[in-house]
Amino acid sequence: MPDPRITKLAKVLVHYSLQIKPGQQVLLQTTPLADELSLAFFEEAVKAGAHILIQNGIPGTNEIFLKNASEEQLDFEMPIRRNIYETFDARMVIEADSNTRELAGVDPKRIARNRKTYGPLFKLFTDRLAKGEMKWCLTVYPTEAMAQEANMSLSDYREFVYGAGMLNEEDPVAYWKEEAARQKTLIDWLAGRKQAVLKGENVDLSMSIKGRTFIPCAGDENFPDGEIFTSPVEDSVNGWIRFKYPAIFDGNEVEDIELWFEKGRVVKETAGKNQELLTGLLDTDPGARYLGEWGIGTNYGITRFTKNMLFDEKIGGTIHLAVGLGFAEAGGNNASGLHWDMLCDMAEAEITIDGELFYKNGKPVI
Repeated sequence: MPDPRITKLAKVLVHYSLQIKPGQQVLLQTTPLADELSLAFFEEAVKAGAHILIQNGIPGTNEIFLKNASEEQLDFEMPIRRNIYETFDARMVIEADSNTRELAGVDPKRIARNRKTYGPLFKLFTDRLAKGEMKWCLTVYPTEAMAQEANMSLSDYREFVYGAGMLNEEDPVAYWKEEAARQKTLIDWLAGRKQAVLKGENVDLSMSIKGRTFIPCAGDENFPDGEIFTSPVEDSVNGWIRFKYPAIFDGNEVEDIELWFEKGRVVKETAGKNQELLTGLLDTDPGARYLGEWGIGTNYGITRFTKNMLFDEKIGGTIHLAVGLGFAEAGGNNASGLHWDMLCDMAEAEITIDGELFYKNGKPVI
């Protein structure tokens, strides 16, 4: 018997997260390991009247391409991808990894070069999201590899994933609507504010949020969810931050990252492990050394680090910064082929906004 939560999840994704309407064009990006969820999503989307294109990725092809492609191939933008991002109404991504370390042996410079190629396309994608012309959602289908990465058995990881999405509840959508209301309280308080200062054991940072918008995340673009985020004013970030959690990029771990900012730009970076990858990615393009995102985790039901940012950046008591591409919907205009989230523990820290205490020791205090 299939897990009934799969069917429930498919319905949530189609009708709540993506709000698919008859006649819309939908891209489903998935892998063969996620067939159970992919078929359930496909059926529900067909019943909703969508026209669906399936991109079912073959495990191992990214490694083969990045190790063997010529410079011309690394620099080539596939026209079909641009057509999809220009014309489709929705994009559903289901992560289901067979090997979370697939790209561990790839030269970081080659990864960065190919990311740069698709920088303009990522910008097109986020601009259409900001205009409401396209919707997207990312979720996870539990696999052995992802369970091992999280240091769990597959059965425990499966329970973790579905529990985080509130799929054990009779009405998961009701929970996420309540979460949206809680986030609105924070966002309404932050509206129109100008300056943020973050101070604590792992951070001493200031940034401008003048003219920027905080975006609520309650199950629409990520599932599960639980954060608010914005794009800081690009040249305003100054100070230092340490990310005690490992930062994961395409299955590669970079440990104990420290970044120093001056006038928005990362001017110095260190890492306890994989320094070369860190520097290589920050050199992807000129925009890669600027912040594209500042997010605050609001999901206090996610209590453990799993090495998957879909869950980890939502952890209550953390913030995350992403170097690279900014979000037009939040007012950001930083362009880059990179968007890399890094997680910072805020258990012993505070955030003041325009001199007023907003957040202390892992929780909002307003």
